[in-house]
Amino acid sequence: MSPRMLRYREDLGLLPRLRDRPSGRGPAHRQFTDEDLAAITAALQLERRYDITPAALAFGLRVLSEPAVRAAVADLGRRTGHVPATPGRALDFEKERALRALGALRGPGPGAGPGPGAGPGPGAGRGPGTPLA
Repeated sequence: MSPRMLRYREDLGLLPRLRDRPSGRGPAHRQFTDEDLAAITAALQLERRYDITPAALAFGLRVLSEPAVRAAVADLGRRTGHVPATPGRALDFEKERALRALGALRGPGPGAGPGPGAGPGPGAGRGPGTPLA
């Protein structure tokens, strides 16, 4: 790999950060550690396996490390159908199902109408957001 490609990868954030930058006159040469070489190798393997560019891999790392970017990409994924809708809707369904089951287990209260199985269960006909009685 050429020095230019290594500098490009470093600028993209695909190499571990240098802890202490050399100072003084003249060009500073980076001494690559085993950690650096392992990161370069891992990045190259990912790029080849998934047929992506170093810039795409760097953006993937940004998505993982920056919550605002992650949220924006997830929103785009939901809008385009690549990411399923938020789990909140599924949880609402499960909550309603559990509440119906609890209502059936409790049975009718005093002065209630017919027993379980004699018509729609608790919450039937309610609109979304209507509280249970």
